[in-house]
Amino acid sequence: MSSPRIDGDAAGRRKDPWPKHHQVYLVLRQEIEEGTFAPDEPLPNEFELADQFAVSRITVRKAMERLDREGWVERHRGRGTFARRPSGPSPVEASVSGTIENLIAMGLRTDVDVLSLDYVAASAEVAAALKIPAGDMVQKAVRLRSLEGRSFSHLVTYVPEKLGRAYGADELSRLPLLVLLEQSGVKAGSARQSISATLAAPEVAALLGVEAGSALLAIRRVVSDAGGRPIEYIKGLYRPDTYEHRMTFERGTQDGGPFWAVDRQSTS
Repeated sequence: MSSPRIDGDAAGRRKDPWPKHHQVYLVLRQEIEEGTFAPDEPLPNEFELADQFAVSRITVRKAMERLDREGWVERHRGRGTFARRPSGPSPVEASVSGTIENLIAMGLRTDVDVLSLDYVAASAEVAAALKIPAGDMVQKAVRLRSLEGRSFSHLVTYVPEKLGRAYGADELSRLPLLVLLEQSGVKAGSARQSISATLAAPEVAALLGVEAGSALLAIRRVVSDAGGRPIEYIKGLYRPDTYEHRMTFERGTQDGGPFWAVDRQSTS
């Protein structure tokens, strides 16, 4: 097996935001996920990995310690280190690709810590998303969502002031935002969402239990009522090891030619 070399000078010229041990961790974790290492054969030792990645043994040791903490490897004295994949599918897939009903269900079975709740003037970005004049007051809530004590998403939501006044931080910590809006008489009718990637800033990284500079899924969603009026703008950052985005396509015809359509019932 030949792993990518992580050359210090080259990395410096690229101004790579990730420390070397994090880069080694990412490559080894991906190789474990892909089944590169047989479960009954030990991984290369620290000397071999240091040579393969062109890094120091200390760098390799830091990467292996993290893999061990997260359950990707098992260490056995005298036998070596063996690859192990954490078992079980992600329990929070619905927050990425599911329907509005699934989003509510996910919110009911996870825990939320409301970090802050304030009323601020809408920036140009927020105003455009909510279709309100820039400078109008909106409720801004910052939440950390977790499952079984493990934080997996950092959420910043914006709601028009009039809608936000119907609930407070206590209610937001106990019920999904969409449920609170419905209780105030506003029912969600549609949502528009985009998924991209970003790097974890130090503050968010600490809250999610990852290293600064780690890759995160970045999700932006605008939820509208039945009349098309935006009622919520959310910016979420998610640990990518928590999710798998799965979709099923069905082949049909449209305008006389083949056409692939998403099976809406398959998203979870």
